[in-house]
Amino acid sequence: MTAARGERFLTIRMAQRESMPALQAAALRVLALLLALATGGLFIRLIGFDPLAIYAGMLRGVFGTAISIRETVKLAAPLCVTALGLAVAFRMRYWNIGGEGQMSVGAIAATYFALYHQNLLGVEWPRWLLLTVMALTAMAAGALWGLVPAWFNARYGANETLFTLMLNYVAMYVIQFLREGPWKNPRDMGYPKIAMFPAAAQLPKVLGAHAGWIIALALVVLVSLYIRYTKQGFELTVVGANPNTARYAGMPVRRVILRTAAISAALCALSGMIKASGADRTLTDGVAGGIGFTAITVSWLANLSPPAIAAVAFLFGMLEKGAGYVQSTYRVSASAADVLQGVILFFVLGSEFFTRYRIIIGRTCADERSA
Repeated sequence: MTAARGERFLTIRMAQRESMPALQAAALRVLALLLALATGGLFIRLIGFDPLAIYAGMLRGVFGTAISIRETVKLAAPLCVTALGLAVAFRMRYWNIGGEGQMSVGAIAATYFALYHQNLLGVEWPRWLLLTVMALTAMAAGALWGLVPAWFNARYGANETLFTLMLNYVAMYVIQFLREGPWKNPRDMGYPKIAMFPAAAQLPKVLGAHAGWIIALALVVLVSLYIRYTKQGFELTVVGANPNTARYAGMPVRRVILRTAAISAALCALSGMIKASGADRTLTDGVAGGIGFTAITVSWLANLSPPAIAAVAFLFGMLEKGAGYVQSTYRVSASAADVLQGVILFFVLGSEFFTRYRIIIGRTCADERSA
């Protein structure tokens, strides 16, 4: 059946915005948050709970005590560092989806020195030396791990998204092998585990929370300076915008890809060391715990801006801590708590979409469509 000549059709299309006024963008985000709370409140009511009590409980779970605030910071620190690492790669349009695996590799490298450093020199190492070696080794291992897909991408054009994603599972199974084999704690007669780190291999506490948050804030500054004020930061931005233009300008595109991928993976691996040494105090196959995937959302919500990444990571930590509190205090099921988090994230992510794109609704003649 053909359309009649001159007949008009309803069309809906998207167009990228050049920019949105800051005040309008802020109003849109506030509206999205209010809609999220309203929709989440309706869901809470449908499952038989008081929405005001649940929301108050979430705030109490985050800010109710000093311990709650410290726990939120503990959740946010590795998320912030991982998101910073991914943001470096994303600015170059290199889609590093391997944050989980890179965190795991960094934790593995750090764990080796945490458990066996005495065997190397025959004496107990000072805490500052041991933690420094653990951090540097984690970053070196992560950089090497990240160079594998980057080399294939730069040399053969391999898809880095699939390559880095598959490596996540390789790293996870390596941890399982170590846990059940060479690094199994001989004193544990039950489920196989890796021994707890000695005190010297655990991050010290600063203001009640492990020092990972200090590392995260320092990296926010360093990554900002690297991207904005260094030649290497400028190169990765140009390569991401247009590799051909970068080549014409004399930039070593392959070298930039390898360097940026290595830095990205090294930061993610450092996050794994922070998680293992600060929060878990041992190595488990859940050391990444979904942080590598959540960090993708964090980095994009922050528009790849390091200072914004720190703020968004803390907000995600608040959401996770608050949901955990109401789950244990009000006996809200884990699935319901996850749905509530998902509803809030859905509206927040939706608001970011509309700050960057606009929907155009109009009518088009059949003559115009055929033309």
